[in-house]
Amino acid sequence: MDLNFTPEEEAFRASVVRFLDEKLPARLSAKVRNGLRLTRRDMAEWHAILNAQGWLANHWPKEYGGPGWNTAQKFIFENECALAGAPRIVPFGVNMLGPVLIKYGSEAQKRYWLPRILDGSDWWCQGYSEPGSGSDLASVKTTAVRSFDAEGAHYIVNGQKTWTTLGQHANMIFCLVRTANDVRKQEGISFLLVDMNAPGVEVRPIITLDGEHEINEVFFTDVRVPVANLVGEENKGWTYAKYLLTYERTNIAGLGFSMAALARLRHVAAKLTKNGRPLADDPLFAARIARVEIDLDNMKTTNLRVIAAVAGGGVPGAESSMLKIRGTEIRQEISSLMRRAVGPYAQPFIDALVDGYGESHVGPEEAASAATQYFNNRKLSIFGGSNEIQKNIISKMILGL
Repeated sequence: MDLNFTPEEEAFRASVVRFLDEKLPARLSAKVRNGLRLTRRDMAEWHAILNAQGWLANHWPKEYGGPGWNTAQKFIFENECALAGAPRIVPFGVNMLGPVLIKYGSEAQKRYWLPRILDGSDWWCQGYSEPGSGSDLASVKTTAVRSFDAEGAHYIVNGQKTWTTLGQHANMIFCLVRTANDVRKQEGISFLLVDMNAPGVEVRPIITLDGEHEINEVFFTDVRVPVANLVGEENKGWTYAKYLLTYERTNIAGLGFSMAALARLRHVAAKLTKNGRPLADDPLFAARIARVEIDLDNMKTTNLRVIAAVAGGGVPGAESSMLKIRGTEIRQEISSLMRRAVGPYAQPFIDALVDGYGESHVGPEEAASAATQYFNNRKLSIFGGSNEIQKNIISKMILGL
């Protein structure tokens, strides 16, 4: 596989860099680079800028609003955005639901929902995990019972979802629900689109240790959902869920974000000193950075192979699990090294003493978010299917164990 970009692809890279220089708001990139909290307005602003350029859903087919890029162009764009400090696109609509609808949705669903994902009319969140169903996702207990009345056919949904990222901003949620109990558990699941503003939907915040409201619990009590909001066939949702998860796991790997974080770590290591010399010259610290860089280069090759497979009409298989494992481990290692680099200044601050956003701090500016990012990144190896589960998937798909 030739990993060198062609002159045309390098020209494309230059056009992406120009676009980012001209269109990426400096205040947004500053927030991203410094690990500060992005508001709903911040995320929606960058979403709208990319959509206006036609570059938002860069992995969608052209007929549905994608730019028609090849594998290399997608790779270049994602990495240049990360290196420029662009906000991460909220993935639930564009990167998760969109591909599922394109592959399995009805024509009516594609015509209605896909444009609304692009223009931001709908903010989607993901209803997969439950208090007793995380990595064992097939054990979901939220039920959807088909019913008929004077208003037509609909489902009555009851149950609970948890760890719902950014659910407090969402007006729609795609859910795995149980529609049959007399079959193997994977065969009784359906994929349903639910209006978050429907009667019976309740969102409760989960506040994390850093005081952040990023995740939520969502409760459903006799929520009516039109049958038209069923994606694909009833009881076939497990197939659609696995298809979506391959995209989620590849996204979690975060190659571009790791490359940007590594560049920032190198900058900090060259600036800070230990025993009178730059930290980058410390043999032990330099060796750990070198190991991360080697792992990152290896992951880059695998990532290109996965993207190429998808471009050829395939679906990421065991490779997406490999990316998820190594990608999350690399991101965790980089955040750990950053915390070590800034030393005692990485200690978390008390909100009562600062503004709670890291904009007031002691020590080098890189220290402001070091602890928050380190602890927040511990979740990476858990969500999207824990890394232990990913190893089981690899064993089954490749080794047949």
